[in-house]
Order: sequence, then C-alpha cells, then structure tokens
Amino acid sequence: MRRIGLILFSCWICFASMQIKAQDKTLSLEQTLDIIRKYHPVAKQAAIEVSMAKAALQSSRGAFDPAFYLNTDRKTFTGVDYYFHSNPELKIPTWFGIDVKAGVENNFGQRIAPDITLSKSSYVGVTIPVLKGLLFDKRRAALKQGKIMVNMSRQEQLLMLNDLLFDATEAYWKWVSAQQSYLIFTNALTTNKARFELVRKAFISGDRAGIDTTEALSQLQSIEAMQTQYGFELQKARLTLSNFLWKENNEPYELSEDIQPDPSWNLVPLPTYPLPNLGQTIDTAIQFHPKLVSMDFKMDVLNLEKRLKFQSLLPKFDINYNFLNKGYAFNNMLGQPLFNNNYKYGVLFALPLLQREARGDYKMAGLKINDLDFSTMQTRLEISNKVKTYFNELLAMQKQSILFQDNVRNQQALLKAEEMRFSIGESSMFLVNARENKLLETTQELAELKTKFFKSLMAVQWAAGQVR
Repeated sequence: MRRIGLILFSCWICFASMQIKAQDKTLSLEQTLDIIRKYHPVAKQAAIEVSMAKAALQSSRGAFDPAFYLNTDRKTFTGVDYYFHSNPELKIPTWFGIDVKAGVENNFGQRIAPDITLSKSSYVGVTIPVLKGLLFDKRRAALKQGKIMVNMSRQEQLLMLNDLLFDATEAYWKWVSAQQSYLIFTNALTTNKARFELVRKAFISGDRAGIDTTEALSQLQSIEAMQTQYGFELQKARLTLSNFLWKENNEPYELSEDIQPDPSWNLVPLPTYPLPNLGQTIDTAIQFHPKLVSMDFKMDVLNLEKRLKFQSLLPKFDINYNFLNKGYAFNNMLGQPLFNNNYKYGVLFALPLLQREARGDYKMAGLKINDLDFSTMQTRLEISNKVKTYFNELLAMQKQSILFQDNVRNQQALLKAEEMRFSIGESSMFLVNARENKLLETTQELAELKTKFFKSLMAVQWAAGQVR
C-alpha cells in the first residue's frame, strides 16, 4: 500500500510542477503584436488615413500655384471683321493675399470697343486686398488646416493601433489562459488514469473496497469531461487570436495547434515584478494620449476657422493696378512712375449692411470652440479615471496571484498528506478526490489570475494611449 501511495504521489508531482516543455514553435506576445503592426488590414488602413491627409495638404497648396490663362475671342459677320481679342496671362498668388499678374494683349478689328487698346500691348499688375483677406484668407486657412490634419491623422493612426493592439493582447492572454487550463486537466487526466489502474488492481487483490474503484472511475470521467471542455475553449481562443493574424500577401492566417504560447511569462516572479508609476502614467496620458492630442489639433483647426470667419466681418476693399506698355517689351516698364502714364487701376468695395450671416458664422465658430473645451475636459477626466481603474485592477491581480501561489502550495501539501493517509488505509478515495479537485480549482484560478495580471499591465498602457 505504501508503494501505491508513492506512485500516486510521483504522478501528482509530475502534474503539479506543470513546467511547460520547450516547444519548437512558440509565439510570444511581442511577436504577435509585431505581425499585427505589419500585416493587419486595420493597421494598413490607419497608414492610408495619413497618406490621404498628406494628399489633402498637397491639394491645399495648389491654391498658391501659378496659373496660366488664355482668352481668345473673334467675330466676323457678313464680310466685316468685327474684332479679334487675344489675352494670354500669368497669375501668381502669394502668401500675403496679393495676386501678381502679367500678360499681353493683341486687339484689332473694324468695330472694336473704344476702351480696348488696339494692336499689341503688355501689362504687369497686382490685386491687393486692403481689408478683408489681407492678413488671412481661405487659401492660407486651408493650407494651415491641411498641415494640422496631417498631424491629426497621425494621432488617429496611433489611436487605431492602440485599440487594435490591445484587443489582440486580450485575445492572446485568453489563448494563454485556455492553454494553461487545458494543460492542467490533461496532466490531471494522466494522473487519474494511473490512479484508477492502481486502485483497480488493489481492489482485485483485495486491498481496496469496490467503492474506491467507483470513486476513482468517477473522478477520471469528470476530469476527462473537463479536459474535453477546455480543449474546445482552447480551440475557440486560438481562432479568436487568428482573427488578428495576417500574412504578408494579405491572406488571413489560422493559428495551428502545434504553435504554443511562449512559456517564459510563467517564470516571471510576480511579487517583485516592477509596476508602472501611477502618477507618471496619468501625466503621460494627459500629455500624449492620441485622443487628447487629436482634440488639441482640432482646437487649432477651430481657431483658424474662427479667425477666417472674423475676416467675413470686414468690408471687401480690393485695389487693382496694371502698369501698361505698348508692345511686348516688359523691360520698358522698369523705372517708370506708377501714376504718370500708361496705367490702369480700379477699386472694389463691398459691405453687407446687416452682416447677419457673417456675425452668425463668427458666433458659431466661437461656440464650437467652447463645445470642444468641455469635451476635452470630460475626455481628460475619463482617461485619467480609466488609467486609475486598470492600475487598481493590476494591483488586485498581483496580490491575488501571490495569495493563490501560496494557496496552491498548501493544497499540494494537503493532497500529498491525504494520499499518504490513503496509502496506509486511513483515508478514502472520496477525500483524495476532494483534495485533488480543490487543488485543480486553485491551480486553474492561479493561471487565470496570472494571465489577467499581464493583460491588466497592458490595459494600463492602453488606457494611457501608449500601446504602439
């Protein structure tokens, strides 16, 4: 009987140690996240958003591109050559709202308008917005907003990656937890098979009662059912993680059964594991969380919009001036007085009398800024509290894991003692099974707590927006 007890205890030691053997194919969390960063469609979509913002910025720069115009018009009727107009012109917008232009004209005909210069002439001119549009206009606003939108798109990319990688991390640790539960009951199944055979042989030899055989068989069947259940859970967790894995050629990748989680996480000493500093993490989140940084950029956009709407309150007062010259020789214009001879100028003035549209738009722009201020305050509070929540969860997982490590050792000692009593005939199979069930439950809970600890560790970084 002592020999039976020693054999049972040796089988249990094989189970209780639960050291994961080195696998030829293992997958760590960092390897998983690296694959996702490179090949996941959402990660690629995030990069496309940045490219689209850069394309929009390039488009807004087009408002400052020089433009060439050609206006040609001719009329003949009943043998009469009424007129012929030809006017090529180059127009150059500048950053300061002033448009510079230069062109030539060639006009002739029998019935040409008297205000049109006959024959060939040339001109150089400017259009100057004296009030509205001098300090700021739509072109400059669009360009500045385009630059801000590129920065915003980068923050949106980081935000998408932050959520994507955290979801993948959660799936990874669920896979690890399912793998651990499956291993626990697989090892327990091996132990119980050996135990059942020993008890059965002891019954045949007359050393054990028949009820002990029934108890051992019942425990074996229960363990086998649990192993099947956790085998299904492992398969489901493996497929869930596979949702995040893609190949280089944009094909989905299904995680195979021969790939195991990297076992190094199970060797980490939790009592001495360094935890992030809560205060520094909150400060980092407030300063660098992609959502808050994006809201700051959005505030810059709204301030530009308000500045542009203010321009609408100003009257439109534009001055147009053209320096004229006979023929196509532009060099003859150098050194000539502006208002002595050969010039053309005009003034355009416009002012809506009630300014209701302009005043309404300006007020709306201010209200949008106030609305974003309140949203930013609320978002900042929510992010801060979210970091605190996950940090407290991390502390709880660490403390519970340490307690359960001690509990597992105690349960192992109790099972060992119960098996020794069983080997000398002072206990029953029922009590041995009860001790084993409690140890299995505690060991499984410890594995879940440890994986939840590492998931909470990543959750703190996610709440701070720092999962990259």
